[in-house]
Amino acid sequence: MNVTELARKLRVNTKEMLEILPQYGFDIGAKAIKIDNKVADKIMRRWRHIRKELDEKKRKEAEENKQKEKELRKESGETVILPDLITVKDFAGRLNLSVTQVITELMKNGILANQNQNIDYDTAAIMAEELGFTPQKEEGGEVDEEKEAAKEQALEEALAGTEAGEDRPPVFVVMGHVDHGKTRLLDAIRKTNVIDTESGGITQHIGAYQTIWKDPKTNDERLLTFIDTPGHEAFTVMRSRGAKVADIAIMIVAADDGVKPQTVEVIEIIRAAKLPFVVAINKIDREGADPQRVKTELSQHNILCEEYGGDVPMVEISAKQEQNIDKLLDVLLLVADMNADKIKADAGAPAAGTVIESHVDKGMGPVATVLVQSGTLKKNDPLVVNNEIYGKVRAMKDYKAENVEEAGPSVPVQIIGFKVAPEVGDVMDIGKAGVSQKINIKQKKTEQTGAEKHVSLIKNEDEEDENKKKTLDLVVKTDVLGSLEAIIGSLEKLKHDEVGVQIVGKGLGNITEDDVAKAEASGATVIGFKVNPTPSAEETMREKDIQFLRYEIIYDLINWAKEELEKLLSTEKIITELGRLKIIAIFRTDKKAMTVGGRVTEGKITAGVRVRVKRKGELVEVGTVSKCQVGQQNMNEVPAGTECGVRYEGKEKIEEGDLLEFYREESKAKKIVFEQ
Repeated sequence: MNVTELARKLRVNTKEMLEILPQYGFDIGAKAIKIDNKVADKIMRRWRHIRKELDEKKRKEAEENKQKEKELRKESGETVILPDLITVKDFAGRLNLSVTQVITELMKNGILANQNQNIDYDTAAIMAEELGFTPQKEEGGEVDEEKEAAKEQALEEALAGTEAGEDRPPVFVVMGHVDHGKTRLLDAIRKTNVIDTESGGITQHIGAYQTIWKDPKTNDERLLTFIDTPGHEAFTVMRSRGAKVADIAIMIVAADDGVKPQTVEVIEIIRAAKLPFVVAINKIDREGADPQRVKTELSQHNILCEEYGGDVPMVEISAKQEQNIDKLLDVLLLVADMNADKIKADAGAPAAGTVIESHVDKGMGPVATVLVQSGTLKKNDPLVVNNEIYGKVRAMKDYKAENVEEAGPSVPVQIIGFKVAPEVGDVMDIGKAGVSQKINIKQKKTEQTGAEKHVSLIKNEDEEDENKKKTLDLVVKTDVLGSLEAIIGSLEKLKHDEVGVQIVGKGLGNITEDDVAKAEASGATVIGFKVNPTPSAEETMREKDIQFLRYEIIYDLINWAKEELEKLLSTEKIITELGRLKIIAIFRTDKKAMTVGGRVTEGKITAGVRVRVKRKGELVEVGTVSKCQVGQQNMNEVPAGTECGVRYEGKEKIEEGDLLEFYREESKAKKIVFEQ
């Protein structure tokens, strides 16, 4: 066999192949032109393992080089100047690193962000230090700081006088792995049947609820506020926000399931937020429930209960059977009393709070749920978010959907009166009304819908790589911002070198003709999450044969996208070499078929597989063998050293001395990886 032909079959450069082979015992010479067929066959059989080893070596070398670069930067004291807010793409540019490398580092630290998203100075500084740089804050950014860091400033100013304030109801956040019973627990606490209204038992959005707990011993009544956070992987950011607005966390773990990856993530979020917390070990009524195992698994993450010598309260409950719920509430109130000095607010101050849900209602327009954290919000108050006036309070509804005139500290209210829907996590501070400007509605809507530019979720180092990828183009419209953020976050986790998802349009509310136009221009599929197309948009999609899909559950949408991406992948061919037959006789020749005899020289041969016909080392053609016979008996397999007859089917005529190579070819569908 020619060396160039072997290189072509192995899909490698000839020079590179000649340099690699001596390292694995195939010393065929640096200037070889031909190679023995047996040696070539051995090389082809071993090449997959050789290539795997080489790839692993390259990966290790790349990691070592990155580490060396990091150490060199530390030694040289290479400095990077960072502003208060910077996009991931610009951050990568300042570090002179690829966007992919920076995004990978962010993901290692639990931060999900695409190249167009902003990260704050603290996050960027920590990442820069880990990559070997010395971060410095950019000077002269005071105006930008006031504008971009408005969320933190508003909360700090609103809560600055909490020590002198009055006691307010404690705010609890319920966190844990999906299906461990968060909504069922709230259902048991509030004595309402919220879980029946949720899609598939999975909480789709953050919601806040209140309940009154009556102490059976003293008959004292206490008002409690609860925030429910979704449990799916996509809601990492939303769960983090939930932790930031709460006073105490309830970490729920199923007694029959134990500590899961999302439980570990919750532990990290609670620690980062420095929240006091209580562990609720749920589902103790189930078969296989083992609370002690849960406690042992938690102890491996330094969460120690009192019986293990720790100080973390743990309560064994059954939310479904409403067992020990009163005991849990007693423990929660005890923890709240221990932290009473921090759970205060000035009810007489201008209202400040955090947006915990936001969406566009068909009848009412933009609507947001705000948890008031300080002061009292009243009807007709201006709605100041991030130093911009979004409108004024036209109406407020409490957690029971009843109209209210005012809302004090720790009270969640749904507000009608926003001209543009704020983002989940935005800070509302009425006290800044005098120094704030009215919002530019058109500009803000453009920013939210991404109409100015397409947002690519494909993380490539350069445009050339991006063009090589096949993409699944989507226009995504959702009912609330939290869902949009969660869906895009999940789509970013669908990883493969050959394919990726590209969002060509996004936004809130029903699908319009503008969305359909974007989909038509790019050949995209229109996705509606809990929203429908307008009649005109629906008609246009039908006329122009544009695919529209509506979903109620994020899992279903992500699974569909995963399946569609896998359809775009090329199949992987797996070839298994079986055996060889040396032709020693020709018995019968028909049109496109022959009966021949030979000796099995290697391996074993079998009927119903593909066969290469080789003559003097050169490939003549590829055919199939439909039958194998030893004597007059049909055989499924014929081992090495046996003479047999075979029925060969193919165009070319076989000659004595030809070699038949039997092999099995299988196609394996490639899979998309969902990165956790």
